[in-house]
This record gives sequence, structure tokens and C-alpha cells, in this order.
Amino acid sequence: MSGRKKLLGGLTSDIGIDLGTCNTLIYIRNRGIVSSEPSVVAVERGTRKVVAVGHSAKQMLWKTHGEIIAIRPLRDGVIADFETTEKMIKYFIGKIQSKRWLIRGPRIVMGIPSCITEVERRAVIEAGYKAGAREVRTIGESLAAAIGAQIPIFEPAGHMIVDIGGGTTEISVISLGGMVVTNAIRQGGNAFDMAIIKHARKVHNLIIGDQTSERLKMQIGNASPDKVIEKVEIKGMDAITGLPRRLEVDSVELREALQGPINAVVEEVKKTLGQTPPELAADIVERGIVMTGGGATLKGLPKLLSKETGVPVILAEDPLLCVAIGAGRYYELIKGRGSNGVLYDALGS
Repeated sequence: MSGRKKLLGGLTSDIGIDLGTCNTLIYIRNRGIVSSEPSVVAVERGTRKVVAVGHSAKQMLWKTHGEIIAIRPLRDGVIADFETTEKMIKYFIGKIQSKRWLIRGPRIVMGIPSCITEVERRAVIEAGYKAGAREVRTIGESLAAAIGAQIPIFEPAGHMIVDIGGGTTEISVISLGGMVVTNAIRQGGNAFDMAIIKHARKVHNLIIGDQTSERLKMQIGNASPDKVIEKVEIKGMDAITGLPRRLEVDSVELREALQGPINAVVEEVKKTLGQTPPELAADIVERGIVMTGGGATLKGLPKLLSKETGVPVILAEDPLLCVAIGAGRYYELIKGRGSNGVLYDALGS
């Protein structure tokens, strides 16, 4: 019996989930990131039966026949299709529950944007419970990202975090375990992709899809001038003739196409700095701004942000994983801190 108790004691059920518009990442305490897959679900049109989830479902986007539809159930960081989101979370949790080191009924902490409504937040929590969790909490994405980036958030000092996800960008100033100033806009990596799609249509009369624009962004996307001009050939449909066509695009043109959403992010960071108390702003000038999220990996974006604000900008190590890691460390951090309530208030409910 003692051996069985020892085995059960070694199992863990604390999960951090970055429920992103583009990707869903799952972190388990003492195990690290155990799942990272696209937030896409393919279902049968009539029965809504799940056909594929994650990587296999993403391959079906814009390529399905009439009986199957591939869905992104989250839009701008919030649930747009509750039923499909619930099925997606249940699938991911079920997939990792097949491992011997995870017991049933996990405690889940989900990273969510601060700009969502209370109704939207409750929808996230309900989806977690329906997916089989025994306890569900939420945490602001920027605070989770700060924890995941190993920023000492409990210090009496100002730390600024800029988290650029797929659907939202959240900027926060953190001190003593709480968010002093927080702003968010519903623009992120998806807005970068859409800017490329619109540019190709407007300038070249070429219609391209989401996957093509995402690939283009990742290969030669950039936010500030570089010595080397890169070129990539893309394929799409001519908007006038309706025939397939090839087009060569360079990094200079792509930088121009991305100016709109990039400027929106920069202006939001400036706005947040302007709202920061002077003493905390002085700390930020000394310590710098930390960037996380997939959108932060856009080439030259940290350099541009530093130039525009006059503040050093650091790209976090593993920026795509920070929110999931921070959410997964929630219970570890609140242990022994419940008496003053600081972390409870800061991390949500």
C-alpha cells in the first residue's frame, strides 16, 4: 500500500494552458511543455463530429470538401465557438492523460487576455470544467508571460512585459506581484498575416491564403531595415483572371505591408509607458522591456520598439512558451502566499 501511495504522490495534475488564437500549449509541473499544437479543429458539417485536431486539422484549413470544415474556435484570444473549443481542450487533455504521470481531474490555469469581458472569461472557465478539470483558474497573459520569462515580479520595482500573441497584444507594468498598468489591443500575429494578404491583393491582384501569408511572415517578415534583402516566391490565384500565378516578394515590400499592425503595437507600448508612475518608469528604463509571444519573434521588432521608445528591449528565452510556463507555475507560486492575498488578486480567479 505504501508503494501505491508513493506512486500516486509522484503523479501530478497541475496544468498550465496557453489557450491561444493560433496555438494551444500545455505545461505540466515537473514535466515542462508536453503539448504544442495549432488551435484548429476539423469537424463533419452535419453531425459536428470531430475528425481531426491540432496539426492534422491545420493541414485541412481551406482544403476540405463540402462535408468537412476546419475551424479556428478562438478569435482575438477569446472563444468564438464554445462547443468546438470544449472539444479541443478535452482532446488535448485526454491526449496527455494517457501518460502514466498524469492523474484524472487536473487543476488547470489558463492564460487569457486582460481585454476580454467577464462573460468571455466565464466561458473559458466553463470549457475547462467541461473538459474534465476539477479546478479551473485564469491568469492574465502578460502576468503569466512575465512569470514564464523568469522576471522577478515580486520585487518592489517596475517590470514591463509586451506579449504579442496570435489574436491580442497585451502590455503590462508589473510590481510587487501585481499589474500596475495594463493595456491590450486585439491585434497580434494574425493581424500581421492579414496585412500581408491585403497587400498582395491590393498591390499585385494576387489572392493568397492564411498559410501562405504565415509562411511568408516567418521566412522574410521584418520590422526594421536590414542589410540583406531576402526574396521568396509565393503562389496564389490571380484576382482578375482567376488563374494560378507565381509572385516573387522581397523583405522590403513585406516590411511596408506590415507597417499598420506594427505601428499599432508600438503606439500601445508608448501609451502604456505614458501611464506608468515615474519611479516605475525609471526602473523600466534601467531594466528594459521584455517581449514574449510568437509575434515578438518577428525579425527586427525588438530593435524597432527600442528605437521608438528609447528603452532597451529584450526578447525572452523561448518567447512562445512563456504564457504556458507561467500559468503552469501558478500553484507553485501561490503556495505560502495566500495570507497577504497579493498573488491571488494579481493572477485572477
